[in-house]
Amino acid sequence: MNFFSDIFKKIKKKIIQKNTIIKVLAPISGEIVDITTVPDSVFSDKIIGDGIAINPTGNFIVSPIDGKIGKIFDTNHAFSIISHNEIELFVHFGIDTINLKGKGFKRIFNLKESNIVKKGEIIIELDLDYLIKTAKSILTPVVISNIEDIKEIRKYSGKVIAGVDPVLKITK
Repeated sequence: MNFFSDIFKKIKKKIIQKNTIIKVLAPISGEIVDITTVPDSVFSDKIIGDGIAINPTGNFIVSPIDGKIGKIFDTNHAFSIISHNEIELFVHFGIDTINLKGKGFKRIFNLKESNIVKKGEIIIELDLDYLIKTAKSILTPVVISNIEDIKEIRKYSGKVIAGVDPVLKITK
């Protein structure tokens, strides 16, 4: 009996995962802009995936979904999160901000790869005034990097508050 029970649980899990709807919250407060306006072809040409960008007004980057940190750069300008539903998100503050070598960014709670995070949990604190003056662009792409696994993506528009307002609605 246990053998069949395990098989049915696995089948049920796959069926549920295939028609799952996930809302991705704003990782930073600001105004949503089209990903194609980001001044870096890696994002604007959707080379690493599709999504939106945010013209930020806030000083905190939060987790846009519940999940696990996949990668967090030593410079604290970008990180990836893998949701429990296997959505891979990449959040990248600004363009060429890796060249700032971490200046203007502070990681919260010493988060590292494989740490579990909840929606709205602060990941990075930033000095927006400094970054506006020094970064090539502060547009912040929020990209689904495993877009091939997604059935449908709805992109929101307008002003958003970090950890509160949705920016993407994904059907997997």
